[in-house]
Amino acid sequence: MTKRKRRHRRSVDVRINWLQPHVDGFRDWLGRRNYSPATITEVVRLLALWADWVRTSGFDIDTLASAFSSSASVFGGSKKARAPQGAALLFITYLREADVLPSEHQPSLHEIWPELAAFRQWMQEQRGTKGSTLDLYESILADLLKKLGTNPASYTVAAIRGFVLERASTAGRWRTQAIAVATRAYLKYLVATEQCPIGRERAVPTFANWSLASTPRFLAEAEIDRLVGACDGEERVRDLAVILLLARLGLRAGEVANLTFHQIDWAAGQIVLAGKSRREERLPLTQEIGDSLLAYVERARPRMATNRVFLTSIAPIRAISRITVKCIVNRALDRAGITSAHRGAHILRHSAATTMLRNGVSLTGIGAVLRHRSPSMTALYAKVDIGLLSEIAQPWGGRLPC
Repeated sequence: MTKRKRRHRRSVDVRINWLQPHVDGFRDWLGRRNYSPATITEVVRLLALWADWVRTSGFDIDTLASAFSSSASVFGGSKKARAPQGAALLFITYLREADVLPSEHQPSLHEIWPELAAFRQWMQEQRGTKGSTLDLYESILADLLKKLGTNPASYTVAAIRGFVLERASTAGRWRTQAIAVATRAYLKYLVATEQCPIGRERAVPTFANWSLASTPRFLAEAEIDRLVGACDGEERVRDLAVILLLARLGLRAGEVANLTFHQIDWAAGQIVLAGKSRREERLPLTQEIGDSLLAYVERARPRMATNRVFLTSIAPIRAISRITVKCIVNRALDRAGITSAHRGAHILRHSAATTMLRNGVSLTGIGAVLRHRSPSMTALYAKVDIGLLSEIAQPWGGRLPC
């Protein structure tokens, strides 16, 4: 170690010495979570900056949680300025796990509303509803329970309609539809479990939804090629595999994030997906996608005992989320220089459909790949090709002109 590095390390230790009894354990804790040695050193350096402020402000080890809240205004602003706060949060988390500080238990939504836990279990067991869908429902239904209470027998038609219309008054079209669908699903559950009178779900008002009103948002084939090219290089092996699953097979962001090794049938050359209502769907594992997955697993995937395929590339190492997939796509769009008003992972699902359409795949075939339950969902893509509109055109029921 050079003289300069020794002096830097000594200055950090001096500044953090009042917390030193816990710092060595903190270093080990970070190491067990796959933080690199360089990152651990940087985290401790940032912790020292925060500890300076804590000490001069009169806080001690027992009041670090209060110090963290108070320091938010001091270390706010830019991302760089907030970095000591991030190190402090990690340190406080470690101290809580080590029982140095008392755990700060935040009640979950299910603890506050046991009714939501029962609803979730019933929907998964009886309807096979996906967890991501139920997450969306629960944020809406928590407000319903606050507004109407937990006694379903008191849910009048007027009260139900009033709740939905009030929530929808400040929401956009898609959010309005989600509010109505979530409320209706919950009422159907209450009816099925005999907690609510039959037909009460009909109290939920319907909202106009013009089928096929919009044109699907998509990227041209040349733009998809640029996007794939923007994931070239060893440091972006994971991103390439993610982009190809989205752009070639039209997978949803959640399906990519939750992909497991058990779902990849290498011998049959297929990817097995659990569709909606527990339907098993099989998609082709093309050579391009298979090669990208193997390259990621063999050369870039962190060594971690989990069945999930895609992991974060920096510590703490864990399975990626749907939001991570969205961020991967947005960063690739920026690198490729693609300007689009619509971003995120779902635009690649639309792009996969329109690419298949323009390569001669029928609407039925596209619906099979995208796993649409209704042909009307796939019919939207006919709008990108006027010639294909004849496939969904209905006979004119009126009189012909003279």
